[in-house]
Amino acid sequence: MTQPINSESYHLPVMLQEVTSWLAPAASGWIIDCTYGGGGHTHALLDEYHDVRVVGIDRDEDALHRAPTTERLTLVKANYRDLAHIVGTRGIPDRVDGVLLDLGVSSHQLDTAGRGFSYHRAGPLDMRMGRDSDTDAASIVNAASAAELTAIISRYGEERFAKRIAQAIVAERPFNDTATLALCIADAVPAPARRTGHPARKTFQALRIAVNDELDGLRDTMESVFDLLNPGGRIVVMAYHSLEDRIVKRAMVDRALACVCPPDLPVCVCGLQPDVKILTRKAVRPSDREVQANPRARSALLRVAEKVAP
Repeated sequence: MTQPINSESYHLPVMLQEVTSWLAPAASGWIIDCTYGGGGHTHALLDEYHDVRVVGIDRDEDALHRAPTTERLTLVKANYRDLAHIVGTRGIPDRVDGVLLDLGVSSHQLDTAGRGFSYHRAGPLDMRMGRDSDTDAASIVNAASAAELTAIISRYGEERFAKRIAQAIVAERPFNDTATLALCIADAVPAPARRTGHPARKTFQALRIAVNDELDGLRDTMESVFDLLNPGGRIVVMAYHSLEDRIVKRAMVDRALACVCPPDLPVCVCGLQPDVKILTRKAVRPSDREVQANPRARSALLRVAEKVAP
């Protein structure tokens, strides 16, 4: 199976074989890759299945500009939360056979200092998935109150030292670059906690989620995506932290539920018929071999569901 040109230098796709296998039943129709990134998953699907048509969506112009031209690939610069407005346009049918959501940040974005995602590299406080967004990390870090920063860092980063970090940020701002902010965060975290991973990791995650409104975008998408699938169509989602995974799991479970009547009722009165079948009993994790080859795959959690006729 060939890879797209330079795709691995842009982003090494996670659980590639698992994704292509789970989406095999959709491979004679249309599949939407909602997070095109380096195109690794998309081009593996195109190489493996010669009848498939893929729509690649990404907010990042850098990703789309690098994409090779092929008649079976349609590229759309957009936020995947607008998926319901994308189908039925550009020659894309109203219902598709597969949807892929890889929610990770691309290696290119992490490794490019100018994008501002990395606490390891000095760069501007940006963190925007799409450069045309009005809100960047600097506007949040330098304008939010201590209480607002505490809420962001605690909620989106699940950081137990959120209040200390927020107070330190307010005391030392303004910040213009990632390296100075990461140092401030590290100094605010107690020394024992610095021994278990980079002390700025959770705060940077929280700021990135806030800048890009990632969790609300994911909720919106998961609420609408099942209605965009043909019967037998599949959705594959890879999350990278518990906040994302909970949203994905809850959305799948809600659509897979049958009767929700109280158990003491003698007959069903709700009439609820499930139209989704969950295919992964629990989240699938990457193999040890893959994690050794690509440490950034370590936290990946893959879930799959299938649309069924109610």
